[in-house]
Amino acid sequence: MATPTLPAELSDATSDERSLRRFLHGLPGVDQVGVEQRAAGLGTRSIKKGSKLQAIDTAISMVDLTTLEGADTHGKVRALAAKARRPDPERPDTPRVAAVCVYPDLVATAVEALVGTGIGVASVATAFPSGRSSREVKLADVALAVRSGATEVDMVIDRGAFLEGRYGQVFDEIQAVKAACGDAHLKVILETGELATYDNVRRASWLALLAGGDFIKTSTGKVSPAATLPVTHVMLQAVRDWYTTTGELRGVKPAGGIRTTKDAIRYLVAVHEVAGPDWLTPSLFRFGASSLLNDLLLQRRTQLDGHYSGPDYVTVD
Repeated sequence: MATPTLPAELSDATSDERSLRRFLHGLPGVDQVGVEQRAAGLGTRSIKKGSKLQAIDTAISMVDLTTLEGADTHGKVRALAAKARRPDPERPDTPRVAAVCVYPDLVATAVEALVGTGIGVASVATAFPSGRSSREVKLADVALAVRSGATEVDMVIDRGAFLEGRYGQVFDEIQAVKAACGDAHLKVILETGELATYDNVRRASWLALLAGGDFIKTSTGKVSPAATLPVTHVMLQAVRDWYTTTGELRGVKPAGGIRTTKDAIRYLVAVHEVAGPDWLTPSLFRFGASSLLNDLLLQRRTQLDGHYSGPDYVTVD
């Protein structure tokens, strides 16, 4: 289980199951009232008109434009890729999104549609969204995505194993997936809506970071509640503290339920205030979303034109 590249105190924590449990349960407890009050307070912050356009453009550049439906087709993925390349065709100065996120069998289609753009191709894997399968099957899922050209892999942890306290099993699986990713970045989905407590979110965040996750991600988008500001605060605290301890920058991705520009700006304020301005970049913060981009584009036009354009002026997914 040991990870030799970690500082001694963290490497010791991953030396065996008992040490890992002791470390995770030794983390400071989360003040539920405090974190919810702080999230609510930051959510009321207003942004001046001159800064709002910049915030909108920043949010657009952080979107993982996502389609994860059983009825997904190659044509739908190509259309999504076209939108990722030119989110607002009449406004060529509109930023491109960070990535397009699809199922493993559609990665090759996304890669072909996005060649030369610099837009990432993310793939969910490891028996998404439930994570209920053998490790062999999960790693085969990852191998298909990477072989097809995915630059990012979004895995799901075994929430049953985590909730039963089998932390070593979850740790080993994340490490195995990280190795299978090769050069692709690994986002570890905690499915925070099933973890029940903020303390569990903190423990799962640190577990994922210890095992080598490049990002920690709130949700699959298939479970309610999905992303929330208080949960995201806890995760931002984790990557901030990880950086303080190790000097390594790791990212956070809230996903599911973030649909409006107002929501996105609340999250950007939280990033700035909780983790710090260094995290206000697509390499360290993403939005897992589909409909969010539409509202960002509408609000961007409003900022530039001085009036509301309405949904007929952008493609609505």
